Amino acid sequence: MNPLSVTDAVPNDLDNALLVGRVWLDGPHPGPALVSVHNGQVIDITEFGPTMADLLERADLLEVVKRAEGKPLGSLEILVANSQASPAQAPYLLAPCDVQAVKACGVTFAVSLMERVIEEQAGGDPARADELRDDLQALIGSDLSKIAPGSEEAMALKKALQARGGWSQYMEVGIGPDAEVFTKAQPLSSVGFGTPVGLHPSSQWNNPEPEIVLAVDSRGQVRGATLGNDVNLRDVEGRSALLLGKAKDNNASCSIGPFIRLFDDHFDIDSVRNCQVSLRIEGEDDDFLLQGESDMREISRDPLDLVSQTIGDHHQYPDGFMLFLGTMFSPIQDRDGKGQGFTHHMNDRVTIATPALGALVNKVGRSDQLPPWTYGIRELMRHLARR
Repeated sequence: MNPLSVTDAVPNDLDNALLVGRVWLDGPHPGPALVSVHNGQVIDITEFGPTMADLLERADLLEVVKRAEGKPLGSLEILVANSQASPAQAPYLLAPCDVQAVKACGVTFAVSLMERVIEEQAGGDPARADELRDDLQALIGSDLSKIAPGSEEAMALKKALQARGGWSQYMEVGIGPDAEVFTKAQPLSSVGFGTPVGLHPSSQWNNPEPEIVLAVDSRGQVRGATLGNDVNLRDVEGRSALLLGKAKDNNASCSIGPFIRLFDDHFDIDSVRNCQVSLRIEGEDDDFLLQGESDMREISRDPLDLVSQTIGDHHQYPDGFMLFLGTMFSPIQDRDGKGQGFTHHMNDRVTIATPALGALVNKVGRSDQLPPWTYGIRELMRHLARR
């Protein structure tokens, strides 16, 4: 498995893309710096932050990034290569967010809705998934992708399924009026491009979730977008939705990057609505290959509706937030035996990509064996004070 080239890692229209991110720097005061990309060079723009949350609040954000005033840190090629080294060599990419909340929306596509119901009915047992898939399809008997969440048609289906014992908490958030919005990870805990992602050691049925992630400021304004891997433990969440925290928030279980692409005349919310997000999983120990796509045109709830359900008079985010929009991709391809479906092996390489945003690549490890998360908000404040 060769490292991703710089042309694969960044937007295909790089000359038109306004990119901001975070990198780790060595030196007398090692720590994170804010960067932009200009003419293939990575520029330190921390003085306009000092945090990414601060930068995204600026009214002159686009002008700051276009001017790219700051210390050059080297070429984009070197940064992409350093980030994929083992271990990574400074400067290397971090997740492009810092003190923002990291939120996620689940069950926003009809296909993933069906798989969440299967997880629940299977009680986390992958061996039961195949038979349940056929049974549930016969029971529901509808193309859920054609049903608008919260509509009269959705409520009529709810009543019919309740009468037949087929309703589910996942169906509620999939076609009911209220979206599922949960906390995926703590501020500063997300990993970035090239850094391994982690699985809880107890999980035997899991998968990546390739998603678009919106960068939203404290006023609820979407300032840009990036890619994310919402590492998902199907057996844990399938046992009980009350285990969502254990299933979703573990060491290195959230990957975001490589950069935030800012909204401007070349890239906006309509661009997000039309993205096709590809996923490629390459097995190191068995030469396994799985490829798939998540088409944002198939999303059940509009991205801006998901933003409005996350922030408003009912809930504020003074530091802004990153919002995973969900995925239609739920891998069911057998890997280790007939009827067992897909699960990760250690050292799988996961590549999530879309032309307008580039690619996010991570290898898979165990949460308890990867470097622990130790760089929190207090350490960031100390670093900024020294800088």
